[in-house]
Amino acid sequence: MAEEKIRVIHYGLGPIGLETARLVSKKYNLEIVGAVDISKDMLGQDLGKILDTKDMGVIVTDNAGKLFSDVKADIVVHTAGSRIKNIFPQLEEIVEAGLDLVSSSEELLFPSAENAYLSTKIDKKAREKGVTVLGTGVNPGFIMDVLPLHLTSVCQNVKSIRVERIVDAGTRRYPLQKKVGAGLTPEEFRGKVSQKLLGHVGLVESLLFIAHYLGITFDKIEETIDPVVADNPVKTAYFDLKSGDVLGIKHIVNGIKGNETLINLDLRMYIGADDPHDAIYISGNPNVRLRINGGIAGDQATTAILVNSIPGVINANPGLLTVKDLPTPHFYR
Repeated sequence: MAEEKIRVIHYGLGPIGLETARLVSKKYNLEIVGAVDISKDMLGQDLGKILDTKDMGVIVTDNAGKLFSDVKADIVVHTAGSRIKNIFPQLEEIVEAGLDLVSSSEELLFPSAENAYLSTKIDKKAREKGVTVLGTGVNPGFIMDVLPLHLTSVCQNVKSIRVERIVDAGTRRYPLQKKVGAGLTPEEFRGKVSQKLLGHVGLVESLLFIAHYLGITFDKIEETIDPVVADNPVKTAYFDLKSGDVLGIKHIVNGIKGNETLINLDLRMYIGADDPHDAIYISGNPNVRLRINGGIAGDQATTAILVNSIPGVINANPGLLTVKDLPTPHFYR
C-alpha cells in the first residue's frame, strides 16, 4: 500500500519560499496543495509556472482563509516574515484553521521576553487546536544554537561556549545584502538598527535557546550591532559601493555571569569577508572544536531544514515547540 502523502501549503513566495516549494515538489511523500502570497505578479498564476516546472494545478492566492477552508491540507510552510509581532495574525489564522506549521521566522525559534506574550498565545491556541508550531532555519535553528548544543552531549562539564559565523554577503542574494545594510552610510545603518529595520534577527533567541537547555542563567545579556565599512570601492552584482559605505554587519551577543562570558555568539556578514567559516568552541571536559570551512550556505540550508522538519512536525505533540522538542531532522528523499 502506497504511503499517503503529506499535503503542504506554502505561505510566502519570496526567494526562500520559492526554493522551499521547489524542494517540496521533488519529494516523493510531499504534495503541494496551496500557495499564498500578496505579490500582484504571482496572484492567479500556477505555482508550477512560477517555479519553471510543469503546471501543478496550484493557483497562488492572497486569501489564505478561503484557501484553508477550500483545500484539505496537513501543514503550512511559512516563509513570510521574521518578527512575531508582524506575522502573528498569519500564524493565528493558520493555527485556527487546524493546520500544523513550520516557519522560517527567526524569533519563533525560542520565546524572548519581548515576545513572551504572543508566543504564549500561539502555544495556547495550538494546544487547543491540536496542532504543532515550529520555528526553524539554519541561523537561528542550527549553526549557532542547535549544533553547539548537540556537541555538548560528549561533555562531562561545560564552562563556556563561543560560536562564530563569518559570511561573505557578496556571494548571497540581494535581499540578504540589503538586510545587512550594504550601501548605507554608517549613520543610516545605525538609524535603521535602532528601529529594528535592519540586521540579523534571532541571535538573542539563539543565546536563550542554548542557555535554557544547558540550565545557564545570566546576570546580563550584552548585544552590539555595528557596521563593517568599506576601505576601498567594492562592486557586487547588486551594489556599487564607495569607500566609507557599509559592507554589512558585525553582530555580537554575550551572556554574562559575574565577570565571566559564558556564551559568546559572534556573527559577521559583510561583502568581501575573508575566510568564511562556521566555528564552535566549547570549553569543558573535554574541550570541543568544530570548524566548517566556507560555512554552511544559509539559503540552501534554510530551505532544506524547513522541508526536512516537516515529518517531525506532523508527528509531534501540539503546541509551540522548539527544535529540541522534535527528533533531529535529517535528509530524506
